[in-house]
Amino acid sequence: MSLTNKQKQFLKAKAHELKPVILLGGNGLTEGVVAEIEVALNFHELIKVKVPTEDREQKVLIMDAIIRETKAEKVQVIGKTLVLFRQGEDKKIALPRK
Repeated sequence: MSLTNKQKQFLKAKAHELKPVILLGGNGLTEGVVAEIEVALNFHELIKVKVPTEDREQKVLIMDAIIRETKAEKVQVIGKTLVLFRQGEDKKIALPRK
């Protein structure tokens, strides 16, 4: 599933008020963290993940790995915060048409 620009704008507006649900710790991206992101995506569909690292390249690698492992759509990245969306079976968030 690929998001259109209109759908991304809609999700960005919805994500604006959200606080990060997942905060990566000193151990980085572990299997446990990926599992927690999966649970949060299944429950909320739209989440923020905070990746507190000063190394820009490492941050990009971690964010790419999160997207790849969870099969979620990247809505946007603001600084150290990644906004992810993955629609569940019950479709809690109704996306606008393309």
